[in-house]
Amino acid sequence: MTSPDPQSSARDSAFATDDPRNTPPSEGTATGEPPAPAPQGDGFDTVTPPSSDAPGTPGGVVSGDDAQRQLDEQRDKYLRLAAEFDNHKRRTAKQAQEAGARAQADLVRHLIDALDDLARFAHVDPLSTDATTIVQGVEMVEKKLLKTLSNAGLQVVDPVGEPFDPTHHEAVATEPTSSKAEDHQVARVYQRGYVFGGQLLRPARVVVKQFNG
Repeated sequence: MTSPDPQSSARDSAFATDDPRNTPPSEGTATGEPPAPAPQGDGFDTVTPPSSDAPGTPGGVVSGDDAQRQLDEQRDKYLRLAAEFDNHKRRTAKQAQEAGARAQADLVRHLIDALDDLARFAHVDPLSTDATTIVQGVEMVEKKLLKTLSNAGLQVVDPVGEPFDPTHHEAVATEPTSSKAEDHQVARVYQRGYVFGGQLLRPARVVVKQFNG
């Protein structure tokens, strides 16, 4: 019996290895599916921690010194705003006061002429001036005063023959009337009223007609 040649056996073994028909199937080829990709590293996704934008200590934590500095900055900002607001209030109040003073001075300036006329008639010689001249002079001063005050916004309330208005009239007395149409009408004015800038300075004191039927 002839023993096998060792060299022939080695060649046969090499040829058998190179033949793809003799290569054992890998995992997954038996079912016709492609092989799964090999996991990278330990097989888990790597999560990158978010970077911190906050200055100071690592992890975005504000240190005690930074917190104190921010608190001081906010306090200084608040104090500056409070000071500016206080200055604005004082400046506004001063401007309003000055505007009121200028308006009063302008009104008094227009009253000076009427005051001069009144002084002239108050110092006339009663022995050489008759009463008619004095009365005419006083009427002239009254008209000048009313004109000046009306230009400044004064309105005279003289409601003779008008319906009684409790918002602008004050009834000091009543008198009977035989006409129902005249009921609650103003018969006479004891004292005229005045309105300035839409504000009632004094109501007109009047006598009101009353129908008793």
